[in-house]
Amino acid sequence: MTSDFEARLRAVSLRVTRPRLAVMTALSDHPHVDTDSVIALVRSELPTVSHQAVYDVLRALTDSGLVRRIQPAGATARYEMRVRDNHHHVVCRSCGVIADVDCAAGNAPCLTASDDHGFVIDEAEVVYWGICPACVSNRPEGNP
Repeated sequence: MTSDFEARLRAVSLRVTRPRLAVMTALSDHPHVDTDSVIALVRSELPTVSHQAVYDVLRALTDSGLVRRIQPAGATARYEMRVRDNHHHVVCRSCGVIADVDCAAGNAPCLTASDDHGFVIDEAEVVYWGICPACVSNRPEGNP
């Protein structure tokens, strides 16, 4: 997988560095993690990496389009490697777990707005909210 990450970095004219590879590995293995989790995951591989280095890597990867930053309302920013496919997310109101949701059907139907107000739309972000199966099963009977 590292050689794939190296190729992706080179394709967007970014230098291949150990911190960049470590961040990409962390995000690949743990989608939808927050910055603190990325730092902890990277430090398990590179103990001396600084917070600022991880922040800089996340910014570079996001700016280059290799990583997507999402921030559902009321939640901390999260990062994922799944990019450029216009997928959406479902978020648990109870524990905050996030899962990917593909577009409903056809060719990016979410890109057809009822009124585009003259914008050239190239992306849509839909967030579904609910309670995940684990939280539902942990609720006392009779509680919604």
